Amino acid sequence: MINRQTLAAPVVCAGVGLHSGEHVRMVMQPAAAGTGIVFIRSDIQDRDNRIEARADAVTAVRLGTTISNASGASVATVEHLMAALAGIGVDDLVIEIDGPELPVMDGSSAPFVELIHKVGLKAHAMPRRAIQVLKPVVVETEGRRASFLPALRPMIEVDISFEHQAVGRQSCVFDVTPDIFAEDIAGARTFGFQKDFDTLLAAGLARGGSMENAIVLDEDGVVNPEGLRFDDEFVRHKALDALGDLYLAGAPILGRYSASRPGHAINNEALRALLNDPTAWKMVPMRGGVVEEVALAKS
Repeated sequence: MINRQTLAAPVVCAGVGLHSGEHVRMVMQPAAAGTGIVFIRSDIQDRDNRIEARADAVTAVRLGTTISNASGASVATVEHLMAALAGIGVDDLVIEIDGPELPVMDGSSAPFVELIHKVGLKAHAMPRRAIQVLKPVVVETEGRRASFLPALRPMIEVDISFEHQAVGRQSCVFDVTPDIFAEDIAGARTFGFQKDFDTLLAAGLARGGSMENAIVLDEDGVVNPEGLRFDDEFVRHKALDALGDLYLAGAPILGRYSASRPGHAINNEALRALLNDPTAWKMVPMRGGVVEEVALAKS
């Protein structure tokens, strides 16, 4: 039986928000069993500043995932940290942040993984439970498609297609385990196109973006002097984003998430479609990363 986990000690980091450009300080605090993932906007004192990381708390999905509470307190670009927590297996955590957006760090989940590894994990006495997918759930919109399929372990499968020569068509599939995530997925950085930069700035986005925290592409290819970390870093980052968005379920998902040309919007739409169908899933205890006895429903 696998038990729930939190951090063994608090850990602090700071940086700028990718879109807001604001400097923020974030403290990840160990939390009691059953707390889940909770954000606290420490700069907000006049109303409820507690924001639970849940699928139904998502209020914006343009170039990042924003979650909010009923009083209007919000925190943006949560997906990279959520991916790190999902990939490493952190169930309970209180995250205090003094601004509206998480620090982008280097544009990947790797800095968060390094911080978690630095302080280590603490196991609770409470068993870890997962959402077991019982039947296919499919959503399609504007040429994008995402589905959950029954499987014996958490899996992510993503394919993307961009006309840019440096990207083209790429695909990625991986089992969600701490070792695989840390080695193969966590380091994949977010990316953007130089031609879109002025438009994003005019829309109040990408104010903190730079080659220090994103892969930048111009007409000729990758602008970053260090190049890519992986040949297919672009699709690996899309898989990272998907994992982070799906962890807003509040538990690991025992199933195969397959997405074609995914983005934050369809990730959240697919997750809500799964959770809103009580015949499509059930909660089960986790043993060794999978469920011991699984009765897969026929499609």
